[in-house]
Amino acid sequence: MEPDHEVAVIGAGFSGIGTAIGLRRAGITDFVVLDEQDDAGGTWHANRYPGIAVDISAFSYSYDFEPSPSWSRAFPPGAELKAYADHCVDKYGVRPHLRLNSRVVRAVYDESAHMWRLDLADGVSLTARFVICATGWLTKPRPPRIEGIEEFAGDIVHTARWDPELELAGRRIGVIGTGASSVQVVPEIAPEAERLHVYQRTPIWLFPKPDFEVPRAVQRTFRRAPWTQRSVRLLTDTVTEVSFVIAMVQYRRFPFLVRSGELISRLYLRRQVGGDRELMAKLTPRYRLGCKRPSFAKGYWRTFTRPNVELVTEPIERITKTGIRTTDGREQDLDVLILATGFHVLENLPPFPTHGLGGRELKEFWRTERFQAYEGSSVKGFPNLWFIVGPYSFTGGSWFGCIDYQVTHALRVIGEARRRRATEAVVRPEKHDESFRKTLRRQRNTVFSDASCLGTNSYYFDARGDAPAVRPATTYEAAWRARRFDLDDYRYSRTPAQRPLVHRLENNRPGGPSAIR
Repeated sequence: MEPDHEVAVIGAGFSGIGTAIGLRRAGITDFVVLDEQDDAGGTWHANRYPGIAVDISAFSYSYDFEPSPSWSRAFPPGAELKAYADHCVDKYGVRPHLRLNSRVVRAVYDESAHMWRLDLADGVSLTARFVICATGWLTKPRPPRIEGIEEFAGDIVHTARWDPELELAGRRIGVIGTGASSVQVVPEIAPEAERLHVYQRTPIWLFPKPDFEVPRAVQRTFRRAPWTQRSVRLLTDTVTEVSFVIAMVQYRRFPFLVRSGELISRLYLRRQVGGDRELMAKLTPRYRLGCKRPSFAKGYWRTFTRPNVELVTEPIERITKTGIRTTDGREQDLDVLILATGFHVLENLPPFPTHGLGGRELKEFWRTERFQAYEGSSVKGFPNLWFIVGPYSFTGGSWFGCIDYQVTHALRVIGEARRRRATEAVVRPEKHDESFRKTLRRQRNTVFSDASCLGTNSYYFDARGDAPAVRPATTYEAAWRARRFDLDDYRYSRTPAQRPLVHRLENNRPGGPSAIR
């Protein structure tokens, strides 16, 4: 009746690493961290395209209990983020808990045993009393649905699956997409390309990237007086909360914040392209700041003033064997096609079938009942399961702020279950529904309710027009709620020992396992 592990953490990116550290700090050592990749680091291990860097100040993009005094820049390159992940894994004793090259393909809750069975891609299954899903958002590349893409005879690569052997110098390159990864890769590859054509569907709001080298003297000060770095973090956190989070979630109350941001972005665009009105018109978004993820950039817009770079706004009709044909009939020959088309985000919650009480599948529940979760963390009918990034969990500020309050939420409930010697903790349906109604009411005040957001192809939105990728609250409020929500909003119970250990979903099917192994 005992599971293989008390807790299984799915994902070894920063969310999973932070969860593992939280577990160890709480005195829980019987846990495993599963990841499909061959090392920890998540997106910072998988993504290695030219120019990759964090797009929020590293002083905020880090665990607040483990500030790094060694950042080389305010917005350091991806390799430094990967090194920081490795540092945290080793310093906090997470590595012995890692089980790499282990992709979860299905999760099934056993109602009689009060535990989860996780089926892995290699055919092995393991069980855990509690599961914390830390799979993140930016893990499953989303290729464009364009006719003929499989016919292209040149080199084709997605930014999230970069080929380090790919030759770019002196070649004709096409980039599809103008989101956060494109903003970074385009300025890097433009100088070496013979011709670079960037295909834009929707323009992006950008701001000047206040990137600068961190002097060694400052790094030494951070090491000797950690409070100085914490002061810098307080500043960068506050700027992020006011300029992005509050501006988005309190749009109806403070519309001037969004409009001020748009003005700053337009002035930056004018300075970058030298007042070229035609180019400015193509690059200026027609939607409110916040409908899509904005970003910081250093030279992206200026790249389009280079003689070897072209911005293409005509829709793509199809991809041919030799290049791309747009709807105006023009066909551009290309040697390399780079897909900067982002990721499956909401579809990645989670990236495998998950069956809860009564065998109900989680994605089917969300598809029919709308994306929803209690405090962005747990879902009614799915006991002993929490999400680090679930519907309405991320506030839009620092990813690490989200990790902190979501881990706090899960560990408080697990701790309470342990105190009561309970084997099952499931959010009460009435509390779950009350939380969702409050979220929907608050979403009316956000920028996502603005009509200009329609048709922006933003991953913030689902098919119903809801914006479940962003929690309508500040990071500070979300952290306060995680520390103070009523633990009795969950129902706790013990395993009914007299019931057989049989999965509802198996139904003794021929050739299938009928009990947890």
